[in-house]
Amino acid sequence: MQQLIECVPNFSEGNDLNIIKQITNEIESVEGVKLLNVDPGKATNRTVVTFVGTPNAVVEAAFLAIKKAGELIDMSKHKGEHPRMGATDVCPFIPISNISMEETAEYAIKLANKVGNELNLPVYLYEAAQVNKSRSNLSIIRNGEYEGFFKKIKEPQWKPDFGPDEMDAKRGATVIGARDFLVAYNINLNTTSTRRANSVAFDVREAGRVMREGNTLTGKIILNSDGTPKSIPGKLKSVKAIGWYIQEYGVCQISMNLTNINVTPVHIAFDEVCKSADSRGIRVTGSELVGLIPLKSLLDAGKYFLQKQQRSIGVSEEELIKIAVKSLGLDELTPFNPNERIIEYLLNTKENTPLINLNLRQFANETASESPAPGGGSISAYVASLGVSLATMVANLSSHKKGWDERWEEFSVWAVKGQQIKDQLLKLVDEDTNSFNKIMEAFALPKSTDEEKKLRNEAIQSATKYAIEVPFKVMELSYESILIAKEMVLIGNPNSITDAGVGALCARTAVIGAFMNVRINSSGLNDKSFVNEIVAKGKVIEENTQQIEKDVIEIINKHISL
Repeated sequence: MQQLIECVPNFSEGNDLNIIKQITNEIESVEGVKLLNVDPGKATNRTVVTFVGTPNAVVEAAFLAIKKAGELIDMSKHKGEHPRMGATDVCPFIPISNISMEETAEYAIKLANKVGNELNLPVYLYEAAQVNKSRSNLSIIRNGEYEGFFKKIKEPQWKPDFGPDEMDAKRGATVIGARDFLVAYNINLNTTSTRRANSVAFDVREAGRVMREGNTLTGKIILNSDGTPKSIPGKLKSVKAIGWYIQEYGVCQISMNLTNINVTPVHIAFDEVCKSADSRGIRVTGSELVGLIPLKSLLDAGKYFLQKQQRSIGVSEEELIKIAVKSLGLDELTPFNPNERIIEYLLNTKENTPLINLNLRQFANETASESPAPGGGSISAYVASLGVSLATMVANLSSHKKGWDERWEEFSVWAVKGQQIKDQLLKLVDEDTNSFNKIMEAFALPKSTDEEKKLRNEAIQSATKYAIEVPFKVMELSYESILIAKEMVLIGNPNSITDAGVGALCARTAVIGAFMNVRINSSGLNDKSFVNEIVAKGKVIEENTQQIEKDVIEIINKHISL
């Protein structure tokens, strides 16, 4: 299982695209990394770059990028809305796949050591990479910014973790660390007043606002017994926020860092800002995503806004994303392309799913060609996906039926289940063909020596077992599909009863078709205990499915009565 780390360095240049390109060229020169996103901001004069790769490759790519940024960016001339302290202002590592936060932090420390010693650049560690928690918060480290660091770096408590304790006038200093996935998110307001925007930011951010005497902006700050300022906490946990004016757009924004989207997701942050802004006579007009976002964040947002409308959330992934984008106004300032902004979409390739990426005509033509794949197994999975889609359609129609408003949640649950099954079946369309190809590849292995024959036979047996497991999974999912179809025949919108019935017929076809594949592939497996067990289970599924089909047809015939 390959370990993957995401790296999201922020460079203090957002206007000169030639400089940005030279930096990203360094990243792309390293084998084992993939550049996912480059997001320059003119007003902030800052570019957020996102790339992912194996740990050592990410360390090397980040080092080269930091080196190049230091050569090209002159911090003594830098101006921008965003707080900053160096040419590479911050460089976080984020664990993505098969790697712990502790391991990720070790790689961040490795990079920091390399940058400090080889580039002679002051480096501070933050978040999970920093053992001293009094200086692990980025905003505390960066306080004073570039201009103030010439003095700050000389203070004993702010000696860099690596590199010289001398501020570099041209390159500044940098912060390197490891953290959870952070969503950088700006919410647009219909005001040009930074003060009013900050009032909204103080309402929602976890740190809240400093308490003053007389509750006025100019009142004396009220202190705790330890001398620190007292504050009124904001409404949202794990949220940092400030208000600023963006000359490029001519409006103010609430600039937010959502540091734990499991605690405060994007849609909750958006709604809380809407409430605060409204209470102050300000309107939210949309929002802006900086960098990338996990797929789950937009799916959860789509479901949230549909539920607020009392509508079924059992719709396709694409529809949920569309609802999220429109509800959050993510396309107000610039077009929002999910394929370029959702991290899972950028990591996915179409290499392993060629069939489901074909259109209907292409799929039919490919099936009818002289190629043996896609065959009956893939077609069974696809027929099942159509069947459960019909059942899901009836659930969604029923949830929106006039006069059935009190039952929308009941049908929404069925629709969600149907969507989940549909998505799994679509993956199995290609996976059945992939399993067939694995058998062909195993048979093509060399068999000149006894050792080669042994390895070839093991590969054939392994591939054959997998070619049994895939259609059996199709059987199980198809059986779940016919249960949904039957339920929609019984309780769904009566005007769509035959649609649910056709869904049941598709499920029955898929079960019987997939079971044929299970049995024929079982003949080539030496593990007869496994074969006997899975065939016995398959017979039960087939018999139960055929009985449900009879029940569904009987109910529909009584309903039609013609």
